[in-house]
Amino acid sequence: MLTKEHIDDLLNKNGNILSADGDKIGSLSQVYADDDNGQPTWVTARTGLFGTSESFVPLEGARLEGADIVVPYSKDQVKDAPRVDAEGHLDPSEEDRLYEHYQLSGNVTYSEAATGHGPDSGRTADRSAAGRSATERDAQFAAAGSGGTYSAADDRLERDTSGLADDDAMTRSEERVSVGTERQAAGRARLRKYVVTENETRTVPVQREEVRLEREPITEENRGEALRGQDISEAEHEVVLHEEHLVVDKETVPVERVRLDTETVTDEVTVDEQVRKERIETDGVEDTRR
Repeated sequence: MLTKEHIDDLLNKNGNILSADGDKIGSLSQVYADDDNGQPTWVTARTGLFGTSESFVPLEGARLEGADIVVPYSKDQVKDAPRVDAEGHLDPSEEDRLYEHYQLSGNVTYSEAATGHGPDSGRTADRSAAGRSATERDAQFAAAGSGGTYSAADDRLERDTSGLADDDAMTRSEERVSVGTERQAAGRARLRKYVVTENETRTVPVQREEVRLEREPITEENRGEALRGQDISEAEHEVVLHEEHLVVDKETVPVERVRLDTETVTDEVTVDEQVRKERIETDGVEDTRR
């Protein structure tokens, strides 16, 4: 079970919110404590592109794992939670919407009749461990438990260094947007080799022998050969005929090499983010700045 003693340690370690399956839901942003007893009840996880969104996650059933908080909810369930401004205080109506989303039944409804407090009862965020000591924060939590209310406004007043009592100047501050990139897997590509069968047709010339009868008249040149042997007799002469037959053979030969390669292309993504800036007004003094 997470207690108020864990808050400073959690915020200082800049841990993450993890699902029960070990998936990173987002980075730890704020811890919300009960106004009545100072016990932490909600955390916000930075989600979305570059962590520009904050999603509320109940701490009921959560456990610590090093610098991280493991919650019994999936990443999709947290990202689909109702959008609630993490402005420093969680109103009862907003908390009821979140309880309904996470299907948490039997929780206290923070209303005037149930708690004895007015409509301002609820949860208060502890945004940062910087600027306060653990003793000072414990004192504020103790005050909350005894009926006092610790709010983010108190925290901002305590950490406000815009003007000191013995200083004649006021510091004007503004938020600056810092945009970075992180490398993520976007897809997979693979090579797969398989065998197909195709018919290949070729025309090949083949030779064969045929019998052809030739008649030769008796001349002075062949007379001796013609009169050799008996005058009248029977005889046979045999000729062997030849022809060519096709012989088909196949061999496997390499034809090319194929590989997967990657190249880096650059796209432009526009980020639209709201930033807060302080403005200074003067009363009774003419601004001579040009």
